[in-house]
Amino acid sequence: MMRLTTEKGDITISNEAFTDIAGIAASAAFGVKGMAVRSVTDGLVHLLRREAMGKGVLVTYNDDQTVSIDLHIMMDHGVNIAAIGPSIINRVNYEVTKTTGVPVRTVNVFIDSISVE
Repeated sequence: MMRLTTEKGDITISNEAFTDIAGIAASAAFGVKGMAVRSVTDGLVHLLRREAMGKGVLVTYNDDQTVSIDLHIMMDHGVNIAAIGPSIINRVNYEVTKTTGVPVRTVNVFIDSISVE
């Protein structure tokens, strides 16, 4: 959780809020099939349902009151990864900062799988 102090009081933002905002923003980007998670039991990458997409997001709280975000995603086949990567980063950075008021230091995108469907 992150605590912010303003002139009107304290605000506490949960980890789930950050992961949901980042997951929704990343999933809405062109070429992203969805958030992904690697199964511990079989080692395969699984596409997460919308209500569980926060599992594909890792949020790290930094000492300077910023957050760093790691995204694990599944891409659509045929998408130019080099072109779409910066778009995902910018979209997540913008949505998280706009919604929470917390600056984002870094957004790292890990492409765990490419969908061939």
